Amino acid sequence: MAALYDDQASPARFENWIDNKYQPAANGDWIDSSDPSTGKRWALVPDGREQDIDQAVQSARRAFREGPWRSMANAERARLLRKVGDLVARHAAELASLETRDNGKAIRETLPEIGAVAEMYHYWAGAADKIHGDTVRVGPASFNYTIQEPIGVVGAIIPWNSPLSLLAAKIGAALAAGNCVVVKPAEQAACSCLCFGQLFEQAGFPPGVINLVAGLGEEAGDALVRHPEVGKITFTGETATAKIITARSADTLKRLAFELGGKSPNIVFADADLDAAAAGAVAAVFTGGAGQTCIAGSRLLIERSVYDDLIERIGRIAEGIRPGDPQDPNTAMGALAFDRQFEKVRSYLDLGPTEGAEIAFGGRSGAELFEAGSPQAGGYFVEPTLFRGAHNDMRICREEIFGPVTAAIPFEDEEEAVAIANDARYGLASGVWTQDLKRAHRMVAAIESGVVWVNSYRRIHWALPFGGIKESGYGKDSGLESLRGYLQTKTVWLDLA
Repeated sequence: MAALYDDQASPARFENWIDNKYQPAANGDWIDSSDPSTGKRWALVPDGREQDIDQAVQSARRAFREGPWRSMANAERARLLRKVGDLVARHAAELASLETRDNGKAIRETLPEIGAVAEMYHYWAGAADKIHGDTVRVGPASFNYTIQEPIGVVGAIIPWNSPLSLLAAKIGAALAAGNCVVVKPAEQAACSCLCFGQLFEQAGFPPGVINLVAGLGEEAGDALVRHPEVGKITFTGETATAKIITARSADTLKRLAFELGGKSPNIVFADADLDAAAAGAVAAVFTGGAGQTCIAGSRLLIERSVYDDLIERIGRIAEGIRPGDPQDPNTAMGALAFDRQFEKVRSYLDLGPTEGAEIAFGGRSGAELFEAGSPQAGGYFVEPTLFRGAHNDMRICREEIFGPVTAAIPFEDEEEAVAIANDARYGLASGVWTQDLKRAHRMVAAIESGVVWVNSYRRIHWALPFGGIKESGYGKDSGLESLRGYLQTKTVWLDLA
């Protein structure tokens, strides 16, 4: 089995995938990609701009209008998607190692994530041949029905925290619906997405159906958003960027789907299984991509009578979570993805005490965590950190930190817990820990978020719709509801009179 890329080259070089061919950016420029575990450059990705995006969009448009893709039977599209899933499974170890090298996530997280990616493509394959319209009886003088058709060219803008997983969630649905796609991966972690292009060709996808162009958001991303031949943009990332996309896409009235930030409340009642809740709190924000996930349980709401007890339990678990080499399968928490994110998270570690919160455990970062001379001493590591004595007016409780940092907020009763949970501009996810079934149902109904976990946290499955409300976005990734977002309805009226 041939390797997907030359891992001996220094730096490794990745190219854009357009019309089933690899090519550098038209301007010949490159962007450095750093290994987050060392802080050193390891790869180069193209600095794609408007010309590259236009070439990719035109390729996708030709594939949609003129190539075999549009007339292909849905069952054949399903076969190609299954083949992609099979190829992902075959290359899982290589893809996981590549993504870990590029974004710093621990390999023990990345490897099962890539396994799930394979299952996602199999799921979308199963959905591809189940697209149908409706018949509507208006009266005896006409025959009326609807047809579900693909939008055309879809632009997907992928974040750096879980590139291949988000790629599968977005383009799997878009391809199952019959669209062609142009993907702009995050410049900080584009390598795994760019490398993935060849798997689509190996699976048998026609040229132009899938195109991948790396570049800066303000250049390549903006060109994709503004392009008149792109019918929909799907974006996962920061809320502020989504607002820019909304404004920049207004002239072409594109469809938009956003999965954005969060400041998710993880709510623990006194009657909960506290050991399970403590383990859940750790998984919610510390070991989940080092907290670099939009659903991180970064507001830990604890009923006051068990506040100290639960923090102690969490601290005992956190003591065993030491950041380390992400490629080591024994490492429980990897690095932050790039230098600016590292500095951002460290700024919140400094901010919390000035707002009156106390660091219960953690707070160290970078070289403080490693022996002198360790390769990881220059990496972007932050240890699990919990602020106690926090309240919801603090910036550490209102702003998305996107790192292994949580703030513990006490509450007195169910009413106050709901009030604190909903006092946020975000509404992506939430957790509730209680053994009272009636309370669990009340909380599910009362919390303003797109996802609610009860006695668990950060559980996601490709068959379930995922997305938020308020400033956490609109539209869904995953599930059949997501598939419908890549289709448009045509109404047909046949006059029988």
